[in-house]
Amino acid sequence: MRVLLLPFLLVATPLCAQDTGSPLIDYAGFRELTSEVQPVRSERLVSLAQFKARAARPNALVLDARSAQAFAEGHIAGAINLPLPDFTAESLAAVVGANPDREILIYCNNNFTNNRRPVVTKALPLALNIQTFINLYGYGYKNVWELGEAVDMDDPRVGWTSTG
Repeated sequence: MRVLLLPFLLVATPLCAQDTGSPLIDYAGFRELTSEVQPVRSERLVSLAQFKARAARPNALVLDARSAQAFAEGHIAGAINLPLPDFTAESLAAVVGANPDREILIYCNNNFTNNRRPVVTKALPLALNIQTFINLYGYGYKNVWELGEAVDMDDPRVGWTSTG
């Protein structure tokens, strides 16, 4: 019986593993990218004090990938907004500039304990930082650092501000 099942498994496995969706979507590539990013990201989680110190460096960019509306309602002072759905090679180059090694600092709703607009907590595995880090890295921006703790947005050390 094992002899009969083995050929079936060898044929069935590749068929099940094939991506039958759009030729413009590469889920297997995404999985490979996330595997590559995971150990890098784990070494790039910084405290609020480290985040603020890095943000004060010349040419450092604090990137807020939340919606334009959430950004207008409040953000870390000095941050630049580019919503994640708007990430393309061109839009990132326009915001980050010509240097792909520029230091980029990111944060999202799940870095704040307030759980109120404009930082309503997202499902933990879907926190925007994860997708933002993966996307930046995948587009070639490898010098990404992430706020690695949850803080109160009303804490004066955060430097929270709003534009709206």
